[in-house]
Amino acid sequence: MALEVAEIVRKVRRIQIVANRQVDDLLAGAYRSVFRGRGMEFDEVREYSPGDEVRTIDWNVTARAGHAYVKRFAEERELTILFVVDVSRSGIFGSQAGSKLDLTMEVAALLMLSAQQNNDKVGLLLFDQAIRGYFPPRKGRAATRRLIRELVAADPSASPSAGEGARTDLAGALQYVCRVQRRKAVVFVISDFLDEGFERALRIANARHDVVALTVADPRELELPAVGFVTLEDPETGAIVELDTRHPRVRELFAAGAATRRAKLQTALRRSGVDELAVRTDQPYVASLNRFFRMRERRAAR
Repeated sequence: MALEVAEIVRKVRRIQIVANRQVDDLLAGAYRSVFRGRGMEFDEVREYSPGDEVRTIDWNVTARAGHAYVKRFAEERELTILFVVDVSRSGIFGSQAGSKLDLTMEVAALLMLSAQQNNDKVGLLLFDQAIRGYFPPRKGRAATRRLIRELVAADPSASPSAGEGARTDLAGALQYVCRVQRRKAVVFVISDFLDEGFERALRIANARHDVVALTVADPRELELPAVGFVTLEDPETGAIVELDTRHPRVRELFAAGAATRRAKLQTALRRSGVDELAVRTDQPYVASLNRFFRMRERRAAR
């Protein structure tokens, strides 16, 4: 059942309060130095001066004028940040105080507010088995607040019913990004990445943009406690399996399967040249964000 308006308002206020408390901490880290000024944009054409690099010569203007002109570039001060957020049914799961989707909303709101304070453009793409909403990048507080409201209002239960063969389509979301976002952007893909066949789309998207994979996980997806018989259901396909978690072999096989999926994802990200920012429902996420940004800062300084 879709969220009531009053409930949406309450969740938006809570998330904004939580995120605002963390913005200064994040900005005190490496957000600015990692993402601001990473690109160069054309500024003007001027006459060639001794010492200018030959590669900056504008040959078209030079041919028309009869003497050398060079292109002058200025550091980009305004960034475009696009959040590609998975709102599929698997996000409902959570064994801690909140679900994976709750964590997704808080982290996305924090990054959105940080980008807003840096005067960057912020956009949002919501997806599950299909594109659920696209909100082009805009600047300003009102635009950011709207994106947070849209994110909170996203209802996984409104997705196609389980058992209809509908699964998260990460590749489709990445392809959509490449179609609608022509200018280079920083693209945060926030998902549990419980999908397959998205590797090629990820490589292409990262070739055009600066893609960051923000992976969301819950500890009970990684290992099972010994609690006896449990019934597990895939929230997207409806597949059901019963396990007796008292047996060590069952828990070992479950953990091994999770480790295999994790290794496969890391390999896909590495081959695509995409950095990973991993967060979990049982761990503080601000520390993870700061560690990630500082890693990027150190690498950019090399």
